This record gives sequence, C-alpha cells and structure tokens, in this order.
Amino acid sequence: MTSWNARWRFPLYLRIWLAVVVTVGLLTVSFGYLWRMNTEQVPLREIIILNEADEILGQSMVRPQRVPGQGIEFDVQMKDGRKLTVQMPPRARAGGEGPPGSRGGPGGRSWLPRGPTGFLWLLGMVGLAVAVGSYPIVRRLTQRLERLREGVERWGEGDLSARVSENGTDEVAFLARRFNHAAERVETLVKTHKSLLANASHELRSPLARIRMGLELMVPEPSPRARDEITRNIGELDQLIDEILLASRLDASESDLGTVEAVDLTGLAAEESARAGAELEISQSEQTVMVPGVAKLLRRALRNLLENARRYSNGPVQVVVVRQGNEAVVKVCDRGPGVPEAERERIFEPFYRLRGASEREGSVGLGLSLVRSIATRHGGRVACEDNPGGGACFVLVLPCD
Repeated sequence: MTSWNARWRFPLYLRIWLAVVVTVGLLTVSFGYLWRMNTEQVPLREIIILNEADEILGQSMVRPQRVPGQGIEFDVQMKDGRKLTVQMPPRARAGGEGPPGSRGGPGGRSWLPRGPTGFLWLLGMVGLAVAVGSYPIVRRLTQRLERLREGVERWGEGDLSARVSENGTDEVAFLARRFNHAAERVETLVKTHKSLLANASHELRSPLARIRMGLELMVPEPSPRARDEITRNIGELDQLIDEILLASRLDASESDLGTVEAVDLTGLAAEESARAGAELEISQSEQTVMVPGVAKLLRRALRNLLENARRYSNGPVQVVVVRQGNEAVVKVCDRGPGVPEAERERIFEPFYRLRGASEREGSVGLGLSLVRSIATRHGGRVACEDNPGGGACFVLVLPCD
C-alpha cells in the first residue's frame, strides 16, 4: 500500500482537467486557423493602371474588398499622389454557381458564412466539436464508476461473492480495491460464523446424546464409571460453550476483552509449562520477555497450544521463549505424528480436526482457532512448522513494542 500513492501520477480530477484543457486548446487552434483562412481568403493582387501609351500611371499591391451588391473594389495609389478606386461589378452567375472570386465551390464560394450569423455558426461548430471530442473521454472514466456501483449493488443485495474490476491506478481503482478487500473480509466473517453455528450445533449434540444415554442406563445408584462419563461430558459441554463465547467475542472487534498491560510472557510460559508438564527453555541473555496484551487471553493461547501438543505428542513437549528484534517468539514443539503441509492452515479453522482425530481425545476443534484469533487481536500471528526432531512445532509471534 505504501507504493500505491506513488503510482498516482494522474489522479482522476487531473485527467479530466487535462482532457478539457487539451480539447479546448486544440479547438482554439483550429478555430483560429479557420478564422484566419476565412478573413484571408482573397490574396493580395498587383493592380497596374496604364494610359494609351502603355505608361504606368499607378501600381499597387492591394487586397480586393467585396462590397455587397456592388462587386469587388481595388484602391490603387497613383504616381501623382491621388488614390484611384477601381470597381468590378458582379457578373451574372449560372444556376448553383457561387459568388465570383470566392472559394469552396463553383466560382470559389467560401464554405464559411460571413457576418454575425457566420460567427455564431462557427461557435456552434466549436460546441459540437467539444461535445463529440469530450464524450468518449468522459464516458470511459464514468463507465468504471458505473461498474463499481453495479458491483456494490449486487453485494448489497446479498451476493457476497460480488467483486468489482480493479483496473487502473487512480482513485476509482483504489476505491475498487478497498471495496473488494472489505467485501472479502465480510464474506469470510459470514462464512466463519455460519460454520461456527453449524459445527457448534453438531458438537453440542454429541455430549448431550452421551449424557442422555448415560441417564437411561443408570440404575437407581449410578456406577462410578457412568458418573465419570457424565461428568466428563458435562465438562466438555462447559469447555465448548466457553470457547464458542470467547471466539464470538474475539471476532467482534469492538468488544472489550480486558485491560491491555505489560505481560511477562516468560512467566506465563513457565506457569503453563509446569501445569502441563512441558520443558521450558529460556535464553540466558534475556530472562524476561515482556509484551503488551491481555494476560488472560495470552495465558489461554499458551494453554491451548500446550494441551494440543500434549494430546498428540509421543514424548516430552518443549517450549521456547525468545525475543527477536521487536517481536517475542514462543515455540511449542511436540514429538507427535506432525501436521501435513497441506493442512497447516486448515487446522486453525473452527471445528477442523485432522484425519483420524476423534472427539474422544478431548478436543472440540476450537483450541487452535482461538490461538489465531488471540494472536490477531494482539497484532501477532501463529503458524505450524515441522519439528526437526519429528512432530509439529507451533510458533506464536507477538509484538514487543
């Protein structure tokens, strides 16, 4: 986006203004040329007056002047200082023949009318030329606005997949890009919420069905196994409802999730690692890593990563907390089967489980989704990578400043 403004060499308003200026300039030059051609349509002529002895009495280079109804007149300067006017009356014309001495037709008739009427006629030609010349330019610019309006109308009518063309480098193209970006985000949010509701209804049915079956199989005094199963299902329901509510609050950008303060990320990682039985590695050069954020949300993110690693790991879980520049990096690595590269993004979707994973393992498919939402709300990110020793390694990156 930083290079976008640099490419605005010709904004829309400047292009329209330049188009008008260039059009008017060209028309002005054309009009001036035609006006000059009209005023200078009769060239200078050399007029010589001789006497009977073929002696030159007067000689001048003059431009003929037309006198309506009288023909053409020449003013000749005589040698004795007098000025003599020579007049040539109009000759009779055949049908359809133009006035004598004019251009543009039989007899040289000019196609440009004279007098005030002719001037108005010329202005009419200029106006017509402006209308014809500027229409395709303005039309080309406004067509993009019409396509943008049509795309917005389709999107407003419920077609969330509607997008508009992003051709060009002016304000219209920038607006189209911003609209497409906003439309994509809204479409993603709507799809996520639909998926959340659909999967939540499915996930809630499973523990409810097990509780119902357990109640039906209960004898007057429930067995310890039945009581443990009901307790586990109730705990799973509580966890699912809590995670759904937290996911909804994280999706709502205006919701208040707590006070942002300086959080000791190293201390949180140490507490959660001890709780989960994981091995914590801390850089000797930097014992404490502080990040701005909501402590309970960051604790929830670390706990979800550790529980996910412990669920699939066949060995010890390792946690590493380091600071790299202006970012704090937390790595939670396990020795489990790993995550296929094609599914490393999908595992962060709500209610998505890897092939072969079962809800009996205690996961409802919202843990990693909540981790990504928490990281995003703190201006960070989370990703899944290969563990060099085998298994998966989840990397949580948060800004320190």
